[in-house]
Amino acid sequence: MRSNRSTRVVSLIAVAALAACTRQEPAPLTAEAATPAQDATTSASASDSAPGTPARVPYADMPQLAPIGVRIDKHLDVPESARGPAIDPAKGYRLQDLGDGLYMVTDNAYQSMFLVYDKGVVVIDTPPTFSSHIPAAIAEVTKNPVTHVVYSHSHKDHIGGTRALGGKPIIIAQEETLRLLKRDNDPDRPLPTVTFKDAYTLEVGGKKLDLSYHGNGHEPGNIFISAPKQKALMVVDVVFPGWMPWRRFAVAQDVFGSIAQVDKINSMEWDTLVGGHVARTGTHADVQQQAEFYKDLRDAAGKALSTTKPGEGVNPKDMDNPWAIFDDYIDRVVIQCVNSVTPKWQPRLAGYDVYIWDQCYAMEQALRID
Repeated sequence: MRSNRSTRVVSLIAVAALAACTRQEPAPLTAEAATPAQDATTSASASDSAPGTPARVPYADMPQLAPIGVRIDKHLDVPESARGPAIDPAKGYRLQDLGDGLYMVTDNAYQSMFLVYDKGVVVIDTPPTFSSHIPAAIAEVTKNPVTHVVYSHSHKDHIGGTRALGGKPIIIAQEETLRLLKRDNDPDRPLPTVTFKDAYTLEVGGKKLDLSYHGNGHEPGNIFISAPKQKALMVVDVVFPGWMPWRRFAVAQDVFGSIAQVDKINSMEWDTLVGGHVARTGTHADVQQQAEFYKDLRDAAGKALSTTKPGEGVNPKDMDNPWAIFDDYIDRVVIQCVNSVTPKWQPRLAGYDVYIWDQCYAMEQALRID
């Protein structure tokens, strides 16, 4: 869901932002470029001010990237480096062989895995967007039944299609996931039948998966799934290979916990990363790139927080309204953050323009309350 951050931002820069909404240059708006929006708001601002009070103007140095709440006609193109192999529209999914009975299945937006062993199949996550295709994908390589399901975490967009598999598989998850699913009481997400606290090894028919928990980041219970023989690692909603992460650090409950998990992932031994989203698998270079982006984002937001003064430019009539003062302060911090990281990162991350405002707001808030 997209929240409408500050309708003031939208009203004050609507003309400038809408004029820039199809541009792809990262440079901020100049004062001249913002003139139409300033002219549109000056008379209203002046009429609300006390005699002798200078007319207020929109925020300085607004980026050309449209802020949250401004609808645009076309986002930046997705670079080839972020794309994966195409989906066969007749099938609705793509199957990728990860070696020794392990496969990724994806609709190029969500990803799950399954492991084939001599008597059955272990499925890891069942995104409802394509869970009805998982049996067909399995049937491409084996007639074995699904005997186990592993939940990466509790979110419905990753495990809400479990019932589409049929049967009564053993369901494995971290104990926090069981707690959250009991709370939610959702019939589309059957409760785990096997849980663990820190680590669990699933061995079936000579095949092995190591499950481990590394604390709260994206949410409590979100686990790492390692297939050591295949040198594959699945961690969902933490790394987004080639892409700007989903909004607000993928709605992480613990922003800095999620960032620490990016570093943990990079320190582990694996060749292929399955992140649960986007069109392709990931590499260590993708993880390093996301870690670098997070560092730059933290540095930019931290600098903006320390160099921006609350209350500057606020209408004197609003100075008894602390919400208005801090909302204006936060908006100006975020504008500085967006401008700081855009020249380097806009060309490197797919979907950059979609979520950069969200990331700067989330980082600014995380730093303020940490």
